[in-house]
Amino acid sequence: MAQSLNWKQLFSGEEILNNATTFHVRVQDDNSIAVSLEASDVMSPSSVYVVKITGESKNYFFEFEEFNSTLPPPVIFKASYHGLYYIITLVVVNGNVVTKPSRSITVLTKPLPVTSVSIYDYKPSPETGVLFEIHYPEKYNVFTRVNISYWEGKDFRTMLYKDFFKGKTVFNHWLPGICYSNITFQLVSEATFNKSTLVEYSGVSHEPKKHRTAPYPPQNISVRIVNLNKNNWEEQSGSFPEEPFMRSQDTMGKDKLFHYTDGTPEIPSGNISSGWPDFNSSDYETASPPYWWDSASATPDSEDEFVGVLPVEYENNSTLTETEKSTASSFSIFPVQMILSWLPPKPPTAFDGFHIHIEREENFTEYLTVGEEAHEFVAELKEPGKYKLSVTTFSSSGSCETRNSQSAKSLSFYISPSGEWIEELTEKPQHVSVHVLSSTTALMSWTSSQENYNGTIVSVVSLTCQKQKESQRLEKQYCTQVNSSKSIIENLVPGAQYQVVMYLRKGPLIGPPSDPVTFAIVPTGIKDLMLYPLGPTAVVLSWTRPYLGVFRKYVVEMFYFNPTTMTSEWTTYYEIAATVSLTASVVTCP
Repeated sequence: MAQSLNWKQLFSGEEILNNATTFHVRVQDDNSIAVSLEASDVMSPSSVYVVKITGESKNYFFEFEEFNSTLPPPVIFKASYHGLYYIITLVVVNGNVVTKPSRSITVLTKPLPVTSVSIYDYKPSPETGVLFEIHYPEKYNVFTRVNISYWEGKDFRTMLYKDFFKGKTVFNHWLPGICYSNITFQLVSEATFNKSTLVEYSGVSHEPKKHRTAPYPPQNISVRIVNLNKNNWEEQSGSFPEEPFMRSQDTMGKDKLFHYTDGTPEIPSGNISSGWPDFNSSDYETASPPYWWDSASATPDSEDEFVGVLPVEYENNSTLTETEKSTASSFSIFPVQMILSWLPPKPPTAFDGFHIHIEREENFTEYLTVGEEAHEFVAELKEPGKYKLSVTTFSSSGSCETRNSQSAKSLSFYISPSGEWIEELTEKPQHVSVHVLSSTTALMSWTSSQENYNGTIVSVVSLTCQKQKESQRLEKQYCTQVNSSKSIIENLVPGAQYQVVMYLRKGPLIGPPSDPVTFAIVPTGIKDLMLYPLGPTAVVLSWTRPYLGVFRKYVVEMFYFNPTTMTSEWTTYYEIAATVSLTASVVTCP
């Protein structure tokens, strides 16, 4: 019977009555659809029972097996698409006429699950934002939204989200410092048919994720230095054999202060306004390090007064004579008291305390941790030198890894052996400009509203060296970044291009860098130009190139009488590529 029927022609003219059948449709785990006849569907043993399935690009027709007293086995249709809705219609055919009306049932297959998930910080705001990236089977997999569920601390959250583009989306509404755990993703398919909505969720096959947002940093960080009477201090504190360079005082209680012993915490740089110029930043990759990084690089006899020279008034005590040491020791004001204070991070921020990072002369670093209720840290500084302080918020509650705030206020100051306290410089030079004085010399100029500085650093690097050609003389002075304490830049190469950055300096403290300024030197002319007649209409030009200079080509110009305009004028005759040494060229006169 099934082979003799044309199902498309038969169903195009079927008659629909009002009686309804009760056949059963079920979507199985392997994405197949099983259609079963019920006893109430059987009208006559001679009738043919046909299933029509629509939803994909073409329709499918299936005929139940012939049966007598027992119902036939179910019809199984292997669906190709996951997450797609299918319409199942049952029709009873008697001969070539549809004698039983059809009834349609809509089912929805489950979408395939997400296979893997990656979670990253949303760089513009790591305190509140994350970037989700999900991977899932794309072929024959249909979904409309993504269900995201997670634990926000001790609270369970779930939401349906649809703004995924190529498997990526950004959340920017999480809470700072919170541990988000058991993060799972489900693909969701939805379909509306006959005013009813069907929803199917995929399973969860990826590993649940966890992520902690960065806490906000502490606010209003400040430091004060208090001179103590040394004799009275000894009476109160006694002697301290083999003490470090600082001694902390716990003004908040023993339970609020302890040394960090679980490894060095990460102290992110962020946008730190530091007292030291960041010579390791990407903008100054060719920069030589500041002079205090390597004492062996100091050049006291340098004619250019590079920053490798340590100012006499700030030399280390190790360079003093024994008599000077004795005199300095007898009048020492050390120890001094350092009071570091701050305010909690802006709410809402989940945090468990603060990390304090104290660095002296870049050869001793100490990390300490205080509780969340602390707002002040007091320590004794027992030695002079440059100090750099930072306070960061950390969050550790929950199953996520401990995390520090991504930005922190750094404070820098200098204490001289005589007890002079120099605060950090926070202003960068403004309106920096360069005035070319000659083919080898330029002068820097700038403005500053900050008066408490006593020197500058001019950092120069050649941009021409980065694109050197064989025909150019190699520059020696500025192929790597050079730091000078003079506002006059000397030994420049004619024709070369340079970039300069300026820093304000007070003692050994350096302020933030100015905006970089680029300038170029005009190349010098040739030497020993000679002309030799070669004939009535040709001459030989001969010259010597400059010993030190950067240029790309020679331009030959001629001064001649133009009969068209009846005037004498200069005109470009032709151009010659730059060569290494003496150049000769034949010029044909018009």
